[in-house]
Amino acid sequence: MEFDLLIIGGHLIDPGFGFSKRADLGIAGGKIARVFEEGQLNKEEIKKYLGDRVIDAAGAIVATGFVDLHVHFREPGREDKETIMTGSRAAAAGGFTSVCCMPNTQPAIDNQETVKFVTSLAEKGDCRVYCIGAITKNRAGQELSEIGDLVKAGVVAISDDGDYVQNPEVMRRALEYARMFDIPVISHAEDVFLAAKGLMNESFQSAKLGMTGRPAVAEEIAIIRDIKLAGLTGGRLHIAHVSTAGGVEAIRRGKAEGVKVTAEATPHHFTLTDDLIGERFDTNLRVNPPLRTETDRQAVIAGLVDGTIDCIATDHAPHTDEEKDVEFDQAPPGMIGLETCLGLAVTELVDKGYLTLLDVIRKLSANPAAIVGLPSHGLGVGESADLVIFDPEAEWTVRREDFYSKSKNSPFVGRQLKGKVLATIMNGRVTHRTRT
Repeated sequence: MEFDLLIIGGHLIDPGFGFSKRADLGIAGGKIARVFEEGQLNKEEIKKYLGDRVIDAAGAIVATGFVDLHVHFREPGREDKETIMTGSRAAAAGGFTSVCCMPNTQPAIDNQETVKFVTSLAEKGDCRVYCIGAITKNRAGQELSEIGDLVKAGVVAISDDGDYVQNPEVMRRALEYARMFDIPVISHAEDVFLAAKGLMNESFQSAKLGMTGRPAVAEEIAIIRDIKLAGLTGGRLHIAHVSTAGGVEAIRRGKAEGVKVTAEATPHHFTLTDDLIGERFDTNLRVNPPLRTETDRQAVIAGLVDGTIDCIATDHAPHTDEEKDVEFDQAPPGMIGLETCLGLAVTELVDKGYLTLLDVIRKLSANPAAIVGLPSHGLGVGESADLVIFDPEAEWTVRREDFYSKSKNSPFVGRQLKGKVLATIMNGRVTHRTRT
């Protein structure tokens, strides 16, 4: 058999089937055509493919490509921050083969035409791009979008991310409609009135710095309400970017009660705390929901460990230098995260003994795919060749000039991480290879 690409010498980890073994892969026609057991592929066979058609993965992990449920690619409307093309390049550099774009674009992704616009642009991108449609028209929280039309256009979930659906009746109806189409409703859970215009977590740190705070209870009350509504309707609820101990506990209880609730955590919420704001006044530390306390950070990690939090998502939120190079209270919330996600997960979760590599890969691939009903591309023959190759031992320093994202707003610049993406393959095409 003739192969388009050979991946040799790697250690395969498939989170769907839970296997871990040394093997070589032959890829043809965008699919895994053959799995060679260790030693089965001879040197003469390999010689035929020398050059770009062979990837030497010796010492590296070969896994199913990562899936991010929560990115902001800004197109349409704010192409100065990010475009579908630059965002997809950043995703590929981070090991992601599929991403889900949130609808807070300008205009919002609340109709079929906007969905078609985004998906058509993504056809030439470096990862698969799926749309999350808006729960309400123009994300205004008042009138439901035409959810059936959005599903027909291809959306995999609905959300008003960036804003909480404050009206419980509207949220109830959204869960009921979404249930008809078996898609989740993704909640940006933060009560508008309690959060008000807070700049950071309400805590000792906010009091010391004289900044208006966003209390943890704003998130916790919102999560509890939406879990109750999901229980009432039987709808599928997904909680975005969980950041508080109380929020984690509410989700844990909801799952125990049989509610169809899933959740995600971001690398910045399991890595950073609000203490850093007073030390650095870095506007890249302004995010929504805000960085919380060490107690909250540890609770988020505990939720990842026990399965309360199902997956890791980046909440990749690009902003221009001009927008971020202002006083803290004037900067828009958000940081980029696609290209540092794996390194932070390995450094903070695997190296510190909280999760295994298999656990992290599962929370970055099979679990998020299952939440929105995407294919879970495994490592068996016939599966789509959506793969990431990474060295879990490689140490690297985050550098601003290395980002593929159009925006550079990361608080991790200068930080040394462990775990580096070497190559990403989407549908058999190499979409990223580490610069040498």
